[in-house]
Amino acid sequence: MTPARPELRLDDRDIAILAVLSREGRIAKTALAARVNLSPTPCWDRMQRLEKAGLIRGYRADISLGALGKHVQVFVTVELDSHRAESFQTFERVIARMDQVTGCWAIGGGYDYLMQVVASDVAAFQDLMDGLLESRAGVRRYFSYIVTKPVKDMPPATALLP
Repeated sequence: MTPARPELRLDDRDIAILAVLSREGRIAKTALAARVNLSPTPCWDRMQRLEKAGLIRGYRADISLGALGKHVQVFVTVELDSHRAESFQTFERVIARMDQVTGCWAIGGGYDYLMQVVASDVAAFQDLMDGLLESRAGVRRYFSYIVTKPVKDMPPATALLP
């Protein structure tokens, strides 16, 4: 059983910090402080508190895959053979070791998982999926959806913030 964490109370400035960082992770701390109407030291203290509370998990660059070279991005719905807890755990362990799987979510509804895959080309994607099927990860079937063009790609937190 996980111990209960005290509820973290967020005020408008905390939310503003999260909103700015979710869009501009490399912003200078002094610029962030100015944007949220705080002096640098209190802003830094709030950032540290938000990090310690687990609200800020890290800082990343938004890489243009197209600028790196040819690639294919594919969303994949996955249905498992079995719905026992150990089957889900096995699948998740296998997926965690696959670098080409850049996102994977357990979902409700007709499928068990939604995966996001980035591969150098369709053949590399198919090799990955063949390996997944041979890995005994418990995949019954999957459906692939190749991304033809990005339409909108925002950090998920921005939907919850002002």
